[in-house]
Amino acid sequence: MTEPRSLIAALLHQLTTVIVGQDTALRHALAALLAGGHLLIEDLPGVGKTTLAQALARVFGLRFARVQFTSDLMPSDLIGASLYDRAQQRFVFHPGPLFTHVLLADEINRASPRTQSALLEAMEERQVSVDGVTHALPQPFIVIATQNPFEQRGTQPLPESQLDRFLMRLSLGYPNPGAERALLRGEDRRVLLQRLPSVTDAAGLQALQAAAQAVAVSDALLDELQRLLAATRDGRLFVHGLSPRAGLALLRAAQAHALVAGRTYVAPDDLYAILVPVAAHRLQPLPPAGGDAADALRALLVQLAPARAA
Repeated sequence: MTEPRSLIAALLHQLTTVIVGQDTALRHALAALLAGGHLLIEDLPGVGKTTLAQALARVFGLRFARVQFTSDLMPSDLIGASLYDRAQQRFVFHPGPLFTHVLLADEINRASPRTQSALLEAMEERQVSVDGVTHALPQPFIVIATQNPFEQRGTQPLPESQLDRFLMRLSLGYPNPGAERALLRGEDRRVLLQRLPSVTDAAGLQALQAAAQAVAVSDALLDELQRLLAATRDGRLFVHGLSPRAGLALLRAAQAHALVAGRTYVAPDDLYAILVPVAAHRLQPLPPAGGDAADALRALLVQLAPARAA
């Protein structure tokens, strides 16, 4: 296999040919995949959420399925169903679009809670159960969901239990003027996506995931992680602090972030860099911060890591 550092550099290079002006978001998205996590992209329509999901699947050479979530989408539309086969005289399971490497759940918060919850077992266990029979999903299996802001018509918040299954939540935002000019002058993103080459394959992604898990973690780094976790639990900023599962998510993401940065060990800067995308969607801030957990976490970093915040 290609050495991880050069492979990651090649992946990022190809991604930037389609997604311009979003270097930090690309690195975070790549780290989420290398950590084996699911990714939630929340932003306004038209800023490149779907394009990013498709580009990630293409550069990794993964099977890709897109499901448009709507209010009438049923769980069986995702998972599949058992239908009676007269020739075999038995019920035969017909897999749905969930049986892929990368599932793009487009506008996930437009679906009913029942359909949203149908993803839970798949996201957590990488398997589904139909009529008492368990069916394993392909490996790797990654859900990349897009979500519109709640103030838009027809949207509803995801349950906390499902939000917790997403390793990271990212927001792309508007491009800077230079990146927007490149978009206006450049080719259609759909054409560029069709030409985007695969840099590796499913086995290559799994090898990178194993490399991320092998990134060294010192006792001093674990002390810093526990300090961050404790600071979210002291009742000053958040209704409830980060759970142990969230702590494990932060550690996995920090290891992947270090690998993307070309290091063989996790530095405190890796923790600080991924704190907001990994933790903000898991927290509910107390007044006066209101509903903006990201701002509350940035304020926490100013207190705990002033050199980094500066």
